[in-house]
Amino acid sequence: MSRKRRDRERAQIRAVIDIGSNTVRLVIYGAPPRVPVVLHNEKVTARLGRDIGETGAMPAKSMDQALAALERFRLLLDDRGVTDVQTVATAAVRDASNGSDFLKKVAAIGLEPRLLSGEEEARISANGVIGAFPGAHGVVADLGGGSLELISIEGDKSHHGVSLPFGTLRLPDLRAKGPDAFKRAVGQALKKADWATEHEGPLYCVGGTWRAFAAYAMRTARIPLTDPHGFSLPADEAMLLAKKVSRTAPDKLAAIPGIASTRAAALPDAAALLKIMLATLKPDGLVFSSWGLREGLLFDTLSDVEREKDPLIAGAIAFADPREGTITEAARIAAWTAPLANGNGKGSERLRLTAAMLALALARLEPNRRQDQAREWALDKRWVGVDPAGRAMLAAALLGSCGRKDYPDDLLSLASETELREALGWGIAIRLARRMDIGNASSALGSSVERGKKGIALTVTPERAPIAGEAVRKDLALLGSWFDCPTKLEISERMPG
Repeated sequence: MSRKRRDRERAQIRAVIDIGSNTVRLVIYGAPPRVPVVLHNEKVTARLGRDIGETGAMPAKSMDQALAALERFRLLLDDRGVTDVQTVATAAVRDASNGSDFLKKVAAIGLEPRLLSGEEEARISANGVIGAFPGAHGVVADLGGGSLELISIEGDKSHHGVSLPFGTLRLPDLRAKGPDAFKRAVGQALKKADWATEHEGPLYCVGGTWRAFAAYAMRTARIPLTDPHGFSLPADEAMLLAKKVSRTAPDKLAAIPGIASTRAAALPDAAALLKIMLATLKPDGLVFSSWGLREGLLFDTLSDVEREKDPLIAGAIAFADPREGTITEAARIAAWTAPLANGNGKGSERLRLTAAMLALALARLEPNRRQDQAREWALDKRWVGVDPAGRAMLAAALLGSCGRKDYPDDLLSLASETELREALGWGIAIRLARRMDIGNASSALGSSVERGKKGIALTVTPERAPIAGEAVRKDLALLGSWFDCPTKLEISERMPG
């Protein structure tokens, strides 16, 4: 990496300190601005909001624990030279009688805390969802330790934000009063969000406890994903799962991969809350978002130009470019292989371009690692701006670029056979393009590939003919086998079209 680029990326490092009702967390983010990469993520479970329902104040021991963590965070930031830092406090500090005194102590550490109102918290969380799901239309439901924020989103704007006292630290006491009292209390509070019952679209679920619910759903259905971001559930399935989880002991939930013991303890109560929300708000379904308040704070600071960037493409560039999978080379490959694609417009073209970038990066790995990494990169890495079906298609495309003519059966739980077959064909075509060195401009001009009624024709100019050696011929034959059609290699000065 050049010194200029390293300095530019260092200048883009930002940090968020989130003083929540349950945890106090520091996250340091690096470039790119549109889809920031987590460089450091650390939390302390101070449980500032645990006694507010009874005493109205944050416990002294919890405050001491939080302040000690904040002193450590400040030193870490100073050591790393991070100056772009946002420190925010939410429900616990907002509702506590000793909240203002606590904030003075935070400021004395050398931080600049910002106390968010309930509406601000809802709006900023909504911005995180808008950044993660461009064009999202629905209701954001951000469940934290001290509160539940609900806010509508449509047209990349948010409206009607409300904050309700249903954080995971408060739900146990409410639920201990009995199911009827719990249902009445939640139902009465949800009247403040009666607009949500008329709002089309899903609930975008933000917060670690909701993600734990998604992990439960994915394991139950044997979905081959480890990251719940972008995972969705129809409303009827979500209701069935919520009923089951609300009756499940936390120790059984904690035994499921992807569910931490702290989240497992909160899950049954959160599931009981979800049942009432589903019945009252009647959303189209659930979509789980790993982006929320912290990412919303960062998204708030972006220019309009940055906001308009495709988050999937921006993320792929940041991941693949340092691994020699440049977008310039990938764009040439995507254009050269376009005659072999049966894509349906923008949605598939952005996936093909992403697949080309990742395939170029994958080719730099040792051959014995490529197929494992193909699956891991597509399914386990957090990609923003793509749904689980798109992830599965990326996995199939990358496997095709490794020379595979099949895909794992479990991908069918994410995408259709038609989608996976199409994507694997992209990968085989990308493999041929890579053999032809199509990432190079002169190679792209000196050859073409076409698919017609008579099969697939690879045309190469006489001066480029030597590049079509044995490896190219094998990959051309692989392509013909996949599309079940004849292939031919032509040497000609004139390119088709």
